[in-house]
Formats: sequence, C-alpha cells, structure tokens
Amino acid sequence: MSEQNASRPDLNVTLVQTNIHWEDATANMAMLEEKIFGISTPTDLIILPEMFTTGFTMAPAKVAEPMNLHTTRWMKQMAAQAGAVITGSIIIKEDHYYYNRLLWVSPDGEVDSYDKRHLFRMGKENEVFTGGDKRIIKKLKGWKICPLICYDLRFPVWSRNVDLAYDLLIYVANWPQVRMYPWDSLLVARAIENQSYVIGVNRMGLDGNNIAHAGHSAVIDFAGQVLFREINNEVIHQHSISRTALDVFRQKFPAYMDADSFDIM
Repeated sequence: MSEQNASRPDLNVTLVQTNIHWEDATANMAMLEEKIFGISTPTDLIILPEMFTTGFTMAPAKVAEPMNLHTTRWMKQMAAQAGAVITGSIIIKEDHYYYNRLLWVSPDGEVDSYDKRHLFRMGKENEVFTGGDKRIIKKLKGWKICPLICYDLRFPVWSRNVDLAYDLLIYVANWPQVRMYPWDSLLVARAIENQSYVIGVNRMGLDGNNIAHAGHSAVIDFAGQVLFREINNEVIHQHSISRTALDVFRQKFPAYMDADSFDIM
C-alpha cells in the first residue's frame, strides 16, 4: 500500500451481508467471489460474516482446514484482485484443536488472525472449539482496527478501547434473528462507550439447524448514531467513515481520558 494511500483520512469499507451454504466451502467461496468481483468502486476493507465458508456448524471435523490451505489462499487471491484487506472467520484445525478463527488478509499476501475468545455456550461452541486469549489491532491507512467475533459483543471488558487502542471495532457474526434486539443495542453501546466507529456484519437466511438470521449489519459512529443498517436482505454495502469527524469528537468530548485502567488476567 502506497504512502499516499496510507495518509488518506477516510476509510472505505465494504460490508457483505449474505446467506451461507451449509457446510459447503466450495459453494460459498464461489458465491462470495462473484460478489467481490461485483464491487465496482475502490474499497479498503471487505468484511465477511463469521464462519463464512460453512455457517455456524458444531461439526468442525467435517469442514475444518489447516491454515494456509484452500480458504487462506482464496482470501489472498481475492485481496490481491480487489486491492483491499479481506476479513471474516472460518474453522481452522491446529494439532487436535478447532478454532473459530478470523483471518485478516492484506493485498500483499500478509495474513494475521484472531481466535474467538468467547465461545457461544448455548450453542455448545465451547464444547468443540478452543477459545483464543489475545486481541489483534490492525493498522490500515492510518486507522487502528480491532476485529472480534459474534458472541464477543456481549462482553464489554474484552471489547474495551483502553487508551484509544483502536478507531474502528468490527464484529463478524452468525447472530440469530430471535435475538436481534441485543445485537442492535450492543453495537450502539460498544460505539458510545469506546468512542469508536463500530461495524457489525451478520449473515442472512436459514442455516442447517433451521435457525433464521436477519442480517442487521450496521455501521455506527462514535456517538452511537446508526449510519447504516440493512434488515432481511442480502446486500453489499460500501461506506466511507471519516477520521476527521472521529478526531474532532474525541477532542470535544474526551471521556476516554477518565476511563478506568485495568488488565485482563
């Protein structure tokens, strides 16, 4: 990425809200490849849902893959062709353990990852997956970005923006329709309490367990204002978020300076 692009104040983000073929990585990559190729204007970051190659399955032995195999290579190809970072989570197997792992893939082929810390107990995710123990903060065009996964949204301590560690907080999700009020509400809460932009990207449609998903993917600003939300439709939405507006707000209302200091043990 050029020095000129790195200094641009705005970040152009693309949200992909889509249905997901159940436990069929080949079909999902083909579907998403077509959607990504259809993005007609330049973007800096493309965000896919949680477990975008399989849906939220608790049968990882059937669909898991090691790092740097099919999906990782596909994401590298898509990032290079789009000239944008691509992120979303997939099921990864390492040794005898399974991880709900978010991959952050840059156009130059660099790959970083975050393993979902909070595993969804009510769906028995904690019984078949291993949780992570560290966040990542990624830099893109002068922005600091913290990507998290679905159930992490319910845990404000893990999401906390200590010392303005990030400017944009992302949640990729398979959040069910029956609990959309908490999703909508907590995305706004995370934005307000962390004085940060928040983006949530959720899936659409029925999964293999007949659980309905209604999207509600959203872009929310640092004051909690909903700039975009899409319900019950597949959508590819591009949104430009302003670093200048964020900096001005933080200068005028520096509540972050009075935040409690803590460490996660």
